[in-house]
Amino acid sequence: MSLHQLTALEQGAALRAGEFTAVELTEQYLRRTEELNDKVGAFITVIADDAIEQARRVDGLLQRGEEPDSPLLGVIAPVKDLDLMAGVRCTFGSTLFADFVAPTDAEFVSRMRAAGLIITGKTNTPEFGLPCYTENRVAPPARTPWDLSRSAGGSSGGAAAAVATGLASIAQGSDGGGSIRIPASVTGLVGIKPSRGRVGMAPLVDQLGELAVVGPLARTVADAAAFLDVLAGGSAGDPFMHPPLTPGHFLAASQRHPTRLRIGRYREPVIADTELDPECIAAYENTSQLLLELGHELVDIERPFGPDAVPAFEAVWDGGVAALPLPADANQHMVPLSRWLRERGQRRFAAEVFHAVQRMRETARAAIEATEPWDAVLTPTLAHVPAPVGGLRDDSDPAADFQAQKEFTPFTAPYNVTGQPAISLPQWWSPAGLPIGVQLVGRPGDESTIISLAAQLEEAAPRPPTHDLWD
Repeated sequence: MSLHQLTALEQGAALRAGEFTAVELTEQYLRRTEELNDKVGAFITVIADDAIEQARRVDGLLQRGEEPDSPLLGVIAPVKDLDLMAGVRCTFGSTLFADFVAPTDAEFVSRMRAAGLIITGKTNTPEFGLPCYTENRVAPPARTPWDLSRSAGGSSGGAAAAVATGLASIAQGSDGGGSIRIPASVTGLVGIKPSRGRVGMAPLVDQLGELAVVGPLARTVADAAAFLDVLAGGSAGDPFMHPPLTPGHFLAASQRHPTRLRIGRYREPVIADTELDPECIAAYENTSQLLLELGHELVDIERPFGPDAVPAFEAVWDGGVAALPLPADANQHMVPLSRWLRERGQRRFAAEVFHAVQRMRETARAAIEATEPWDAVLTPTLAHVPAPVGGLRDDSDPAADFQAQKEFTPFTAPYNVTGQPAISLPQWWSPAGLPIGVQLVGRPGDESTIISLAAQLEEAAPRPPTHDLWD
């Protein structure tokens, strides 16, 4: 078995056992990145020399017995190009920032360094992370390795392409409307959107509505949970913060089976009324049957809210785009969708956006109260199988582009509104070999229950054979 075919936790354990060095592991991933990145569009920036230096430091720590107590020591974990890494270019997926170099690390990047993770570069993202596909003007489109004609989703599409193709052990993503869970579903990965406030955004500040969170993408639930242990933490002044957890809290959750759970389920789209692909229904029904066989109780429930609540989300979304600190002539340099969203946001009055935030919070409270009786909620992750590259994008009609995105992803954004944790888990492959995920949602602050449940499902339904780029 090649080094990149080991899970991240297996790599960490083998490094500690002296089976190979961090430099050897890093060199293998860098070789694969050089060979395959143009095909899958995973990275915008690769920092090969710096990554080798990071690996040498890890090897030195291991030789001296001074390594940090981290099960992911020495594994490869790139950073999304929406987030800051000191001294490294950060484009935010836009030509407007093609030459911007971050002056400091995001605090979660500092935690990654402290845990001994090796960062090989910055992963591809659409302009400002806005759409659910990763197609920009600074890098090739991000593609799922299961079918290179299809998109790896967005906005963490590069991160997902990197892990799914074996260019990284794990990867950091962010999720403001499904941007971890969407790429996870279309690339056959596990993606965790943590609870609001679980991972602080400093030194950047949360945008109005606090929709976006940072989280992991990985091949297994245990790898994702261990990486969430690394990422978790807040900063003074964060508007939402959780008490510190014991080291390894989420990894431990992935290593125990849950007790019998009461699980609500629904498949009626929330964000847009759209017809579900039969393969997405099959994934949902197959997972439901598996949960019953594992001894859990399943009950059909109503969706938490309907499309009537979407205008408030949209007002906050495009109002946030309008508030981005951009040059005065920025609009003419943006892709059409970004420009359309920014111009729409610029036409809104402050009172309208303020009212939209209030409406979102009222909606969130009602949705959380409605699902409180359930230990977890099951939904499809997406309404359709992975989309072709360019299949959702419509530069000639950004409004149609935006509507197509809502119809593709009608289940993810509600949980950015409520702030609840959610996982996309690969549970089905179509006859054409395309991965299809299901979504598990937990109570606010309770990632542990859905991590344990996801690990149990993963164990009960092993992954199928890998794609052609994996060898």
